[in-house]
Amino acid sequence: MHYVCLYIRMNQKIQEILLKEISIGSTEAVRLILECTEELGSMAEGLERKELMSLIRQVIHKGVQAVREKEKSVSFETAAWESVSARRERRWSTRRDLRHFVRRMLKVENVASLQLRHMNVCVCKQILQSAFGSSPHSYRKGRAILHSIFNYGMMNGWCSHNPVKYILSPRIQEREIIPLSTEEVKQLEETAKRPKHAAMRLSLHLMLYCGLRPTEVQRIQPGDIRWEEKLVQIRPTVSKTGGGRIVPLRLTDKLRNATLNIPKNWVNRWKSLRRDAGFLYWQADVLRHTFATYHLMRFRNLQELQLEMGHRDTNLLHSRYTNLPRITTTACRQFWGTS
Repeated sequence: MHYVCLYIRMNQKIQEILLKEISIGSTEAVRLILECTEELGSMAEGLERKELMSLIRQVIHKGVQAVREKEKSVSFETAAWESVSARRERRWSTRRDLRHFVRRMLKVENVASLQLRHMNVCVCKQILQSAFGSSPHSYRKGRAILHSIFNYGMMNGWCSHNPVKYILSPRIQEREIIPLSTEEVKQLEETAKRPKHAAMRLSLHLMLYCGLRPTEVQRIQPGDIRWEEKLVQIRPTVSKTGGGRIVPLRLTDKLRNATLNIPKNWVNRWKSLRRDAGFLYWQADVLRHTFATYHLMRFRNLQELQLEMGHRDTNLLHSRYTNLPRITTTACRQFWGTS
């Protein structure tokens, strides 16, 4: 009996020494364990002592981890701007768009100061709806940028998941883009031969017969056009999508006596050329669509067209260009100059 009492007193002394380090009494420690067991409910029922202690340790470990994660976070505003800064290697126009969309999101009331870790699907939907709800295109782009902010936050340990992945992008009904007729193409080419617009002949040719985007034409360097091989190289830094490609340079005879470079003040020159050619309304990317339409009508090769346009796959081409009731065989021959 004497040894039993001595053992109990020693255990009590050890407990007092251990608990003294964290300023908790034995009664409080027991109460915390009881509360933990009660919260576990049926999970703790029927367990042996060792099993119960193991379960309680798991709860404590998870709780400590949750508290640490809760502390390690930043405001949405900080995460958003840090995410933009991390993309400093992107093009100036891309960084400009990122800043614009972030500012619109931060204008949503009470959003800037929210901790990134505490933001859920409902909050993210509210941000997107408030900032971009009036435009499906802006909503889609805003969603992509918000998604990237949370991904960046996860990389830095500021949040543990990305709630934006549970938000669907709205379906956008693509408007039909009618390709230019051969008469309209001739109108543009004849206008480009005038002295006032002669510097734009190469640019017009690259958009019409190579399918280059206007932004890609502006970034083309003299060395990117391989005249002897009749090829145009679109470097990743030039491409809109960041992927390079090689495009055949067709109908080079049309460029006889032309100025073979890309002029400065390109945007204003391009607007002036269209206006003087009689185009009061201009649909974006119509030359690229004109190229794709006549290309498919002439060569009947979706895979080749996909590579030349720099698309990831042929899905978009299938949906837009497989039905070509507006283009006749005669018009196609006139466009490519074939008999």
